[in-house]
Amino acid sequence: MTTLLLAALYGSGQGMDGRSGMGIFIWIFLLIAIMYLFFLRPQAKRQKDHRTMLTELKKGDRVLTAGGIFGVIAGEREKENIFIVKIADNVKIEVAKDRILQKVQ
Repeated sequence: MTTLLLAALYGSGQGMDGRSGMGIFIWIFLLIAIMYLFFLRPQAKRQKDHRTMLTELKKGDRVLTAGGIFGVIAGEREKENIFIVKIADNVKIEVAKDRILQKVQ
């Protein structure tokens, strides 16, 4: 298996001198670049967007929690990173800020 992989990387599979050894480093670099562009960068962007959304939430905004509960923000405890969410008349729950998934229109 390894021999087949090396033969595919080096082309004709003749010898592995110093010139052809550079090819594997190019492939590794390309693999890392592709992983960054397709996986790490979009994930970081989503996390940044989520943090921005959390900082912009205010009293009266309708939200969806990670538990699937819809509610309206009734208050906030900034020191404890908690939102007070009203889910029905006279029913309020405390939800950790990072458990708010999205703002619902």
